[in-house]
Amino acid sequence: MRTRVLAVLLAFVVLATAGFALPLLSVTATERTQQLLIARTADLDRFAALADQAMAADDPSALLAEVTRYTELYGEGIVVVTVRRTPVAETGGLRAADPEVAALVDAALRNQPSRPAATVRPWSRDPVLLARPAGTGTKVSGAVVLRASVTAAADDVRRSWIAVLAEAALVTLAGAGLALGATRWVLGPMRRLDRAVGDLTAGLRPRHADLAGPPELRQLTAGFNRMSDTVTEALEAQRRLVADTSHQMRNPMTALRLRVDALGPALPPSASRTYEGAVGELDRLEALLDDLLTLATAEHRAGELSVTGEHARCDAGAVAAAQVHLWQPVAEQVGGVVRYEGEPVTVAAAEAEIAQVLDVLLDNALKYAPGAEVTVACRREGGPWAVLSVRDTGPGLAPEELAQAQSRFWRAERHRALPGTGLGLAIAERLTAGRRGRIELRAAVPHGLDVRVLLPRAEEVS
Repeated sequence: MRTRVLAVLLAFVVLATAGFALPLLSVTATERTQQLLIARTADLDRFAALADQAMAADDPSALLAEVTRYTELYGEGIVVVTVRRTPVAETGGLRAADPEVAALVDAALRNQPSRPAATVRPWSRDPVLLARPAGTGTKVSGAVVLRASVTAAADDVRRSWIAVLAEAALVTLAGAGLALGATRWVLGPMRRLDRAVGDLTAGLRPRHADLAGPPELRQLTAGFNRMSDTVTEALEAQRRLVADTSHQMRNPMTALRLRVDALGPALPPSASRTYEGAVGELDRLEALLDDLLTLATAEHRAGELSVTGEHARCDAGAVAAAQVHLWQPVAEQVGGVVRYEGEPVTVAAAEAEIAQVLDVLLDNALKYAPGAEVTVACRREGGPWAVLSVRDTGPGLAPEELAQAQSRFWRAERHRALPGTGLGLAIAERLTAGRRGRIELRAAVPHGLDVRVLLPRAEEVS
């Protein structure tokens, strides 16, 4: 938002400055062009008067002397012709026979006005031809053509334009500074408010946002501070409840486990089935408690990472290979095979996080597809992603089951008898989301399940 507001303000400053500078540049060039034309028109009028006197006295010596001296002094050529177009004076390389000069002479002898000269610009270099008839309006005795150089005028225009553009640049910089200050004044409190919202979203205790900026924003900030206090207290109470519940439940469960284990040898054979059921339910309750606490920790960690942006990096291929080595004995016990194939890929995640995600996926693959072949792969994919995949050759999941597999506590009907809580994929998804990644589930070919963990490569976020 800051970029957009600043861009709009800067665009307004630039347009406003250009609205003043561009007309000023045009006026400067036009004014200098008029000065040049006025000065050369005065010279033309003087030479036209001298030419009329020379024609009347039939003595061009004074005219030739003046024309020659003018050309030596200013370097500008002059042509003077009689009414019969006979050259009287030609200086500075200008000739009466030149097509442009001849056209101007014809127009002057017919007492027609010269075409207006183009406005002088800093890059102008072509000289300007000016013509005047000699004599009176009713009796023309000849014509004078002057080739005026625009170099000096163009240099003056260039210096004027540089001064105008420099002043415009200073005004633009001053406007940009004011725009930046106004943007900070308006949006600075919003950035602090946004950070506070991010802390609150992550479950962290946000500091109160400063009351600054426009009155409406101050009112909004005050309301957020009150809300954050309420939400933070509720989150703290919830966190304490989870921690206290964990502590309070673990002690009785441990005591219950000890009593049940001690009770087993004293029971008659007829009670063994009931005893085994109680032990199984106790195991399930302990696993559910562990998974709930793990999920809560993963959610809290994901929220922290989304706000703090804590950096981490590791070789996902090396971590995957190590986890495969650890799970090989487990695979052999259930008659399966687990293997690794892939390449070294550095990802923006911690080793412990990747290992925990792979533990969830390998545990699911070996538990729900016993005796299957499980392949763990690591490779780069198009774009900024690295892919860790766990593919098995088991029965897989139906399309409608794939859509629900990452839901909490969900388990396929045929897997209800197996141990588990239905929270494993939810935990893995939260750990992955904390690193701006995601998990995709799809059917393997020809059969089985392919779980893909997409994580950003470290070079893409560094």
